[in-house]
Amino acid sequence: MIVALGGNLPGPYTSRERLLEAALETFPEFGLEVTARSSWWTSAAWPDPTGPDYLNGVAIVATDLSPVRTLAALHAIEARFGRARGEANAPRTLDLDLIAHGRTVLNGALVTPHPRAHERLFVMGPLAELAPAWVHPVVGDTALRLAASAPIGRDARSITKA
Repeated sequence: MIVALGGNLPGPYTSRERLLEAALETFPEFGLEVTARSSWWTSAAWPDPTGPDYLNGVAIVATDLSPVRTLAALHAIEARFGRARGEANAPRTLDLDLIAHGRTVLNGALVTPHPRAHERLFVMGPLAELAPAWVHPVVGDTALRLAASAPIGRDARSITKA
C-alpha cells in the first residue's frame, strides 16, 4: 500500500518535518506498518503558491485493513494531528492520501488508486525514490516515468535523505 504524507503548517510541533515524523510514528497504532519511506520533498503551495510551502513524502505500508478501513485509519491520524477539513486545498497540518492499495481499483465513494496522484511530482517523485518500477494500475506507467511527466508541482525537490 502507498500513502502520501504532506502538510504546510507545523501545528504544535517545531517544524513540518517533526509533525510528519510524529504522524509516521503513530501508524502502527492504527494497524499500518511502515516498511519504507521516501525523503522529504518541498514544493510551493498548490494551487495558490502564495501559501506556506508544503513538505511531502511517501511511505510504503503493510496492512491487513481493507481500503475503506485504511482510509478511515488515515483520517483518524489526520484528526489526531489537528487536521480540520474545510476549504479544498487550504493550508493544513497533515494530509494523508491513500495512493494505492495493492493493485486494487475502486471507483465508488473511495477511488483507488488516487485519481490525481500520477499528475503530482510531489507524490510521484518520492514514490519513484522508493519504487521506481511501480506501475500505476490504471495509467499503466511506472512511478519513474510519471514523476518525469507530472504537470503539477514541477518545483518539488527532495530536501532530506530517507
